[in-house]
Amino acid sequence: MMRIGIVGAGAAAAAAAYAIDGAPTETEVTVLEKSRGLCGRAATRRRDDVVYDYGANYVTSDDERVVELLTETLDDEGLVDVTEPVWTFDRAGTVSPGDGRDDHKWTYRQGLTQIAKRLFTRTDASVHRETRVETLVREPDDGEGSWRLEDASGTRWGPFDAVLLNPPAPQTADLLRSADWSSGTDTWESLAAAVEAVPFRTIWTGIFHYPFELERPYYALVNTDKAHEIGWVAREECKPGHVPDGESVLVVQANHEWSVDRYDERPAENCERLAAMTADLIGDERLREPDWIDYQGWRHALPEDGLPGEVLERAEREGLYCLGDWVAGEARLHAALRNGLEVGERVADAG
Repeated sequence: MMRIGIVGAGAAAAAAAYAIDGAPTETEVTVLEKSRGLCGRAATRRRDDVVYDYGANYVTSDDERVVELLTETLDDEGLVDVTEPVWTFDRAGTVSPGDGRDDHKWTYRQGLTQIAKRLFTRTDASVHRETRVETLVREPDDGEGSWRLEDASGTRWGPFDAVLLNPPAPQTADLLRSADWSSGTDTWESLAAAVEAVPFRTIWTGIFHYPFELERPYYALVNTDKAHEIGWVAREECKPGHVPDGESVLVVQANHEWSVDRYDERPAENCERLAAMTADLIGDERLREPDWIDYQGWRHALPEDGLPGEVLERAEREGLYCLGDWVAGEARLHAALRNGLEVGERVADAG
């Protein structure tokens, strides 16, 4: 039997678990997730009768394997497509018709977390939530696997023949730096340095609900010159099943610089500022006063580069795998899913 440990239950981890489940050899997969939820930054919340994706916005049709996964392999019940276009705006707040991005913009009526939930459901993986892994241990191979994981309570998990690391690059680097290595330290030092070098953009997000319907010809606005304090505004009511008729929900993402500068400021003040800027951008003073708000800071939101293949290959030969959009170097949900499928297949082949 091949024993696999996975740190994190994001989209890439779920795709990898799904791919590993199809291995010709018997496998036992253990997933340790620090939070209560699944699917990482493809995150969904519910309030009253509203469903909103407050991290990743949707899955595109840019990858054939991911399209097949969503539309054929997984149960497509509840899969919906946003048909309204994405328009653009510049540093002056001038809004222009769309840039033709994304033929499909898929989510689920229940939200994007359905992707991980449905993938894990199709496997025999054991998923343990609210379990924060703090130490990675590599021991001499005793014939039962050389990898172990230690959580915040001191519990050791394993042994594992292979470990997959799915947290964002900075958190993965911390785990590598704190690891207990019995051998091969050059490989792990090289990997940790490469992971630490992956740059990330920070995003602070406000979610605003209004008891009226906002009529606009677009689903979302994106800042193309990256010079406006707002980077993205999306109308969640354009997603079928997410917002009751006659209501509106805006998901507003500040740009990197604004998010870094105000990350630790009072959330109420950040939301007030974002709502005011959104009202000015969209041209509707009513948007300054939402009837309820929510928020989320993503310190490690969007990777801007990936990992070199050579350092990944060296680690994988020892049974340690990294996966996620930051490994692929593309900050899109389809990239995370594709990377997870590919890593899972390599793990399965190695068994």
